[in-house]
Amino acid sequence: MVPELTGTHRDAKFVGPLDEVISSIGARVIKTPFRAPRANAYAERFVRTARHECLDHLLVVSRRHLQSVLDKYLRHYNQARPHRGLQLAPPIPHPVSAPDGGAITRRDVFGGIVHEYDRVA
Repeated sequence: MVPELTGTHRDAKFVGPLDEVISSIGARVIKTPFRAPRANAYAERFVRTARHECLDHLLVVSRRHLQSVLDKYLRHYNQARPHRGLQLAPPIPHPVSAPDGGAITRRDVFGGIVHEYDRVA
């Protein structure tokens, strides 16, 4: 399966060079519709959330470091972070093994920038 990259690649400064770079890594470019600013709204919202909650608070020193941080953030985003559209549940529910009323522990993620909470079994 060929990875796909969507985005607003209609700006003249990005059309040729950016598409070549994306194609060189084996991804396929999917252009957003012309004059449709909301066509990429979900991706843009995720990027804003990731920057606001995580990347704006860290000094990323390399591409490898960035990949590691984003991998950890994606795990947090999908398994621990509450989502309003899902009645404050994460997209991939975390099983709760302790009965209600048990002690709650806090786990720091990214050196304390983000916190995850679990009930003690």
